[in-house]
Amino acid sequence: MAIAAAPGLRAAPIIEPRSTATVDREICPKMKFRINLNKTKIMRQNPKRLAVILAAAFPCLGVAAETALTLDAVVVSGSRVEHNTFDLPAAVDVVDAARIGADQARVNASEALAAVPGITVQNRQNYAQDLQISSRGFGARSAFGVRGIRLVADGIPASMPDGQGQVATFNLDRAERIEVLRGPMAVVYGNHAGGVIQMFTADGSGRPSVEGGFVAGSDNMWKADLTAQGEVDGLGYVIDASRFATDGYRDHSKAERDQAMVKLTYRPSQDGKLTFIANSFKQTADDPQGQTWAGYQADPRSVAQPALDYNTRKRIDHMQGGLTYEHRFGDQSVFVSAYAGQRSTTQYQSIPPGPQGNPKHSGGIIDFDRDFAGASTRWVGRFQLAGGKLTTTVGVDYEQSVDQRRGYENFVGATLGVMGTLRRLEEDRVASFDQYAQAEWQGERWTFSGGLRHSQVAFDVEDAYLSNGNDSGSVSYEKTTPTLAAMFRLTPTVNLYVSAARGFEAPTFGELFYSGPGGTFSYDLKPSTSTHYETGLKAFVGSNTRLDLAVFQIETEDELVVDSSLGGRTTYRNAGQTLRRGIEAAIDSRWANNLSSRLAYTLLDARYDEAFTSSSGLINAGNRLPGVPAHTLFGELAWKHPASGFHAAVEGIARSKVYVEDTNTKQVAPGYAIANLRFGIDRKYGDVSLRSFLRFDNIFDRQYVGSVIVGAGFDRFYEAAPGRTWLAGVSARYQF
Repeated sequence: MAIAAAPGLRAAPIIEPRSTATVDREICPKMKFRINLNKTKIMRQNPKRLAVILAAAFPCLGVAAETALTLDAVVVSGSRVEHNTFDLPAAVDVVDAARIGADQARVNASEALAAVPGITVQNRQNYAQDLQISSRGFGARSAFGVRGIRLVADGIPASMPDGQGQVATFNLDRAERIEVLRGPMAVVYGNHAGGVIQMFTADGSGRPSVEGGFVAGSDNMWKADLTAQGEVDGLGYVIDASRFATDGYRDHSKAERDQAMVKLTYRPSQDGKLTFIANSFKQTADDPQGQTWAGYQADPRSVAQPALDYNTRKRIDHMQGGLTYEHRFGDQSVFVSAYAGQRSTTQYQSIPPGPQGNPKHSGGIIDFDRDFAGASTRWVGRFQLAGGKLTTTVGVDYEQSVDQRRGYENFVGATLGVMGTLRRLEEDRVASFDQYAQAEWQGERWTFSGGLRHSQVAFDVEDAYLSNGNDSGSVSYEKTTPTLAAMFRLTPTVNLYVSAARGFEAPTFGELFYSGPGGTFSYDLKPSTSTHYETGLKAFVGSNTRLDLAVFQIETEDELVVDSSLGGRTTYRNAGQTLRRGIEAAIDSRWANNLSSRLAYTLLDARYDEAFTSSSGLINAGNRLPGVPAHTLFGELAWKHPASGFHAAVEGIARSKVYVEDTNTKQVAPGYAIANLRFGIDRKYGDVSLRSFLRFDNIFDRQYVGSVIVGAGFDRFYEAAPGRTWLAGVSARYQF
């Protein structure tokens, strides 16, 4: 029988059934289900010692034939070809459309990614600075945007060539799934790939339909969206537009956002597929910045006075479009894509006027126009070799961006927060060129995979504001990174794997801009390099549960860390060695009476392994990396009544304390635990489908720090999370 996917997992068809013969077998007491016999020999080898241990821990493990489960989604992350997650030697999770839209506003990726182990996603309640996302600690230092994690949307990078990305540009309304890859296999995506988050939107298909939705909630938040999709004469189309607005939980945190997307798909032949996708993103947002501990305790909604004095805020206009073509030639296939876009940003910071005699002060307003583009191609070949299947991939990626960057004083006379005198004028260029090759051999019981990627990223600055000196110059970084992995099928329902890789993380433009002497551009920052090790277990427990377990260690040299942060401007330096060790576990279950559950746990011990000196003083070996919780736990229990369409769920999220700076001496952000509750009804009346929901977050009204700004100046580290909030929504879909 086909078993529905547990919440958060994408229900995918079984890949290449291994036999047409089926028999009924009793696997556990009082539990029967249909199994598929392997078309190869039933394994006759004696169980390994580990199998005995596993069998003792999980009595339903070690089934003698492969179960026909659908707790196994199809992904392209890691191997770059379609692959079921159970047989992929990597820590990878699929967040499907059901969880992305699980009674949520579909505004922030944090709504969906909270259930993924190894990923820490903090909603900063600050739309001017985007979400704070880290993968096994990579990216936790980011003061704004996403660093250390590769972001991709429908095959088009949402990360710039220097490694900085904006997850806010993800259009969650039409997302079909989000794939989250951690560990050594993420390194095959090159620079800044401490993890990979890929979003995929659904193709237009079937009879045309239109859908409209509206949600509203606490703090005068609302969002409206409208979608049309379908397929006409072989042309699939998806058109979506939405508007979002909120007054924000904290003072001075109002935001407005408009998003739109168009996706067209066409098959010129049975073996070819052409896809065009275009997105626009416009946002204006106040910036509440961080608050001191005393200010947070006095009033969690409050902001520090400089944010009000300078009216800190940010405006973004972002547009991009891309074209991809994929063609299959028997067992070979070729993929080609190209994209281009434009981004304009104006940001008002709370940086005071420069002291007299400091000619390098570049003002408190950042204003730039960016043109970016890229192209990639890859070839995939499939062959029979040595009794198994060999899959090879060879590809090339090229990306570039050009910024026309200006800086202005953020005052005129005694008036603060207005555009004043020009203090900076330059053209900033960054380009990356990567070549990679991957191979995987899959046999009866063993799978071996490996890859090699050569990454090169080059920065160039042309300074046209010469009255304060010439900052023109260039710097480039280059690295070749290998990956290796092996998987062993202990039984048809238990896979064990090991993997290792070398990683590479070059500084971003944002990290180079002010990190030189006297706040100038730094040409001396070095890239950090890392060595990743991972071992894992993937198992089906009985017929209704899947267990994923990963244990990892990451050794990093020349770690890029925050040196100082003041008024929205952050400088960086290279530290010594760091060490990350951890465990990730996820259990998805389908119970009787239409109950389902998910548990996801992360243990991360991230420390400086070598002492160094920063602007904060001596950082001792053994200090914990700031911004990284040691323990994170997510749990959900959901129930659905098939006849009425009513569903309900309770969620729990717990995180341990978080250090806020490198010395580990400042007030930590305390640990917390919150609970959420949601209800909804999904009904269909002929060609009309209706959905409605009501959601309560933080139902016990706990007060806690939701995120921290690592190393912030004046001890303004803390960003408060809301107390009890509500959200209600309704949508209607009509199919012609």
